This record gives sequence, C-alpha cells and structure tokens, in this order.
Amino acid sequence: VQLQASGGGLVQPGGSLRLSCVASGFPFNSYWMTWLRQAPGKEVEWVSFINTGSSGIYYAKSVKGRFTISRDNAKNTLYLQMNSLKPDDTALYFCARAFYYSDFDFPRNVDFASRGQGTQVTVSS
Repeated sequence: VQLQASGGGLVQPGGSLRLSCVASGFPFNSYWMTWLRQAPGKEVEWVSFINTGSSGIYYAKSVKGRFTISRDNAKNTLYLQMNSLKPDDTALYFCARAFYYSDFDFPRNVDFASRGQGTQVTVSS
C-alpha cells in the first residue's frame, strides 16, 4: 500500500491550494478515503471522508464550506481543494484509507498504517 500526497506549500491567508494523493498497491475504488492533518504539538484530526463512489462525503466543522474532497477512481487519485485558507489550517496533511465514516469512532475507522509521508501546508502572510 502506497499513498503519495503532494500539492502543499506556503500560501497567504485567503489563498487556495489543491492537494493530490496518488494511491497504489491496493484496489483504490474499494476503499473509503480520508484526508487528515496534524499541526505542530497537536493531535491528528480528520479533515474529510469520501466513500468509494463519492456519494458519501463528510467534512470537519472547521473546514466545511471551504474545502472540497473528491476522487478519480480511474486515476487512483484523491484530491482536496482548499479555499479561503486560514493560519489555523497550517499542518501536515496526509491521506489514508478508511473503513467507514464516523466522528465518534475516529481514529479506529482509519487505516493509519496506510498513510503516506504527507505534504506540508503553511498559511501565513
């Protein structure tokens, strides 16, 4: 299982970034996927979940209305479009396989062993 995230960088508040996560080594179209993030000194938090057919999508309250998750099963790729970025969005972002969506069950519903090295997002003026 390999998940390679990219697209991070330094952006000013209010700016946008699009993250990508290319998957290999497993049947991508059979798994829920999730974007996670970890800020320095803080625990990992989930950002968004998406089901296999993109019909089930969930966002953390902190990003709802600003971030959009999507996937292209033909390309084995997961995306996260991030708009109206805030300094509080600064974190290491990574993607992982998930078993199902549940805020209550997090992080047990995420396959943390599958996550890649992540991509750094820094929002600063």
